Amino acid sequence: MNVGVAHSEVNPNTRVMNSRGMWLTYALGVGLLHIVLLSIPFFSVPVAWTLTNIIHNLGMYVFLHAVKGTPFETPDQGKARLLTHWEQLDYGVQFTSSRKFFTISPIILVLQIVPTSFSLYMNVLSPTHLPPGQALLSCFSQYFIHV
Repeated sequence: MNVGVAHSEVNPNTRVMNSRGMWLTYALGVGLLHIVLLSIPFFSVPVAWTLTNIIHNLGMYVFLHAVKGTPFETPDQGKARLLTHWEQLDYGVQFTSSRKFFTISPIILVLQIVPTSFSLYMNVLSPTHLPPGQALLSCFSQYFIHV
């Protein structure tokens, strides 16, 4: 390891999600958030999954899509200053492994909540994680499956 040596990246934001152990750290962070929510005595498992989804999706929205610029001083003459982290990720190249991972991870979290509860309360409580037709589909399936 070279301590005190400058990195070769013009913008370190572009490669941070591909760094060693980042995906595992991300998954462990989401798991830890869920465990902390489960440890609150009056939260049931469906409520904990719903809150995990809401907190995760709001946090990732702010981190990836709302905040612009970099926390570093970059020599790119201000090009990264106007870009969100999602736009800077992998130099803007589409369909990379990092982008696929961060696209599929909220979908996997949504699929965790589906088996735990089909109640209308959960779908109304957490609309931030639902694709446009899923709330309607959930209400439809609840009506026709459980009647």
